[in-house]
Amino acid sequence: MTKDSLRELYVDELRDLYSAEKQLTKALPKIAKAATSGDLRMGFEQHLEQTKGHVERLEEIFGLLEERPGGKKCVGMEGLVKEGSEVMEEDISDDAMDAALIAAAQRVEHYEIAAYGTVAAYADLLGESEHASLLRQTLDEEKETDRKLTELSQDINVLAQAGSSEQKVAQRKPRKVA
Repeated sequence: MTKDSLRELYVDELRDLYSAEKQLTKALPKIAKAATSGDLRMGFEQHLEQTKGHVERLEEIFGLLEERPGGKKCVGMEGLVKEGSEVMEEDISDDAMDAALIAAAQRVEHYEIAAYGTVAAYADLLGESEHASLLRQTLDEEKETDRKLTELSQDINVLAQAGSSEQKVAQRKPRKVA
């Protein structure tokens, strides 16, 4: 489809985001279940509820535009979700799994931050101030989720690192003492 105007590009990007958020509503319960840290699991569960709100905001924008939200698959999010699924299949310690889940989730958040920042700028240029306000609300929530993940990672990454050191010590062969 050729995009002859910023409005067409804007609608296309919104559809991409809608697809991304819908994919996340399916992936987040699995990610939460894979988390072993109670705080991390709770964070993923809270973000699932927030993501459902992101879908509703996008649906509101589509209603204002008198456009359908569907019809596009976000391949970027599809790849990020696939990477996250691959992480969950790995045989690693609980703490390392939590660290890996945080890394995967932050890649998702950064992708969404870039996308929401772009569509909010488009909305501004198009004079869609109500849309821009809704999009910035979601953008702020995505940034806050990223901040919370960074905060959680500070303890979880240390635990994962400590676990690797303990594992290395346990794998060493005993030395013969003469």
